[in-house]
Amino acid sequence: MVKPSLLHLICVALAVLSGYEVKADNPYRNGIKQRKNSWQDGVLGTNCPIPPNSNYTYHFQPKDQIGSYTYFPSTLFHKAAGGYGAFNVYSRPRIPIPYPNPDGDFTLLVGDWYNTSHKILQQTLDSGRSLPFPHGVLINGQAHATFSGDQGKTYMFRISNVGLSTTLNFRIQGHTMKLVEVEGSHTIQNIYDTLDVHVGQSVTVLVTLNQAPKDYYIVASTRFTKQVLSATAVLHYTNSHTPLSGPLPPPPALQFHWSMQQARTYRWNLTSNAARPNPQGSFHYGKITPTKFIELANSATLINGKRRYAVNGVSYVNADTPLKLADYFNISGVFSLNSIESVPSGGAATIASSVIPASLHDFIEVVFQNNENTMQSWHLDGYDFWVAGYGSGQWAREKRGSYNLVDALTRHTAQVYPNSWTAILVSLDNQGMWNVRSAIWERQYLGQQFYLRVWNPVKNLANEYDIPSNALLCGKAAGH
Repeated sequence: MVKPSLLHLICVALAVLSGYEVKADNPYRNGIKQRKNSWQDGVLGTNCPIPPNSNYTYHFQPKDQIGSYTYFPSTLFHKAAGGYGAFNVYSRPRIPIPYPNPDGDFTLLVGDWYNTSHKILQQTLDSGRSLPFPHGVLINGQAHATFSGDQGKTYMFRISNVGLSTTLNFRIQGHTMKLVEVEGSHTIQNIYDTLDVHVGQSVTVLVTLNQAPKDYYIVASTRFTKQVLSATAVLHYTNSHTPLSGPLPPPPALQFHWSMQQARTYRWNLTSNAARPNPQGSFHYGKITPTKFIELANSATLINGKRRYAVNGVSYVNADTPLKLADYFNISGVFSLNSIESVPSGGAATIASSVIPASLHDFIEVVFQNNENTMQSWHLDGYDFWVAGYGSGQWAREKRGSYNLVDALTRHTAQVYPNSWTAILVSLDNQGMWNVRSAIWERQYLGQQFYLRVWNPVKNLANEYDIPSNALLCGKAAGH
C-alpha cells in the first residue's frame, strides 16, 4: 500500500517468480498514470524485459492520484499464476475525503482461475487455439477467506477484478454497499446490493455492519457465462457465535442491458476533491470540443491459420526494441505511424507493431466499437478518461446526443458490451508512448492492443522527463 507521505516511490521488480521457471518480465501498475514518465510504465512497448535472476528499480510518483489499483507482470502469462497484487494510494493528510474515515480497510483481489499451468496456457495460445473456460474463481488467491469487523462499524472494501477473462458480480449477504470511489474518482455515493466488476476494473465501497451478529457470505460469481463459477468468503462479526447459514445471495437476474444501466449510474462527485483540494467538477470536460476522433473496432481473426485478435484490422506484435526507445534514439524500422488507421477500414487483418499518433494537449473522442458477441474491456495506460456513453448496436454521430457531458466518471478501464459501443473523452496532457489494450489477457496477448504516441517535438522537461540513468537497453537500442 502506498502511504500519503511517500512522494517518491521505488518499486524493485525481481524477475524471479517463486515456484516456476524464471523468465524475463516487467511489472505494471494498473492505473498509475506515470506522469511525464512513460519510461516507468513497465510494458514491452516502453521497457526492456528485466533479465532472469536480476532486478530493476522503478522510480515514479502516483502524482495527483488516489484510489484502488493493482499491479501484475505485463509479459508472458505470469499473471495467470497469481502474479498480481494491490496498489492502494491514500489521500494526503490535509486533503479531505467525502466520507468519514472507515473503521477498517479490506482489499479483495477477485478473479477467475485456471488449474492449468501458466506455461500450458501460453502454449495453447501460441499454438493458435483459444483458452478453455476457467476452472474457478478466487478471492485473494484463496478458495476461502474471512474478513472480520465490529458490529455497528463501517469498513472500506476495495474490490478489483484481477482475472484473465470474465466479468464478476460481487455481493454481500444481508448488506448493501455504498460506492465511494472508482479507479481514482470519487463518485456520487449510490447504494447497491450487487456490483458488476469487469476485467481490469476496481471499485471501492463502504459497508456498514448493521445486521444481527453472525457470519455472512461474500460472493463473487461469473457473469454472462453459461456455466456460473462462484467464490465465497466470510464477513465475520467479531461478536458472532452463529455460523454461515441460508442460501447464497443471488446474482442479478438480468444480463447485459441491466449491467449497462448500472454502469450509467456511476457518476462523478462534482463537489468532492480527489487527490487535489480543488473539486473534481472544476474541469468542465463536456464544454471542450474534441480535436481528434478515433474509432476502434475489435475483431477475432485467423492469420496464417492461427487465432489472432485485431484492432481496426491490425493485430499487434511486440518489436524486438521497445517503441519508446526506438522513438527516443530515432531508430528506424521498429514501428510506423501509419501502420494502423484511426477508424475501421475493412480488409484482411495484418500484423504490425502498430502506433497511432496524437499531439500533446489534444482532447480526443474515442469510440470502442464491439461487433462481437463477447464482452470487451479496454485499458489506456498513462491516463484516466471520462466514460461519456454506452449504447447498443453501431455507433453513429447522432449517438453523441446521449453522452453524459456533465458528471461522467473518470476511470482507466472501460467495458464494452456485446454488439455495442462505449465512448470516452481523453485530455492528452501526458506525453509519452502509451499502451491501449484489451484487459482480457488472451486478447491482448494475441494482438488486441496498440500504442498511442502523445508527442510534442519541442524537448521540454515540463512535458516529459529524460530517459532514466538505469534504463535497460535491448534490441536495436543496445549500445546507445
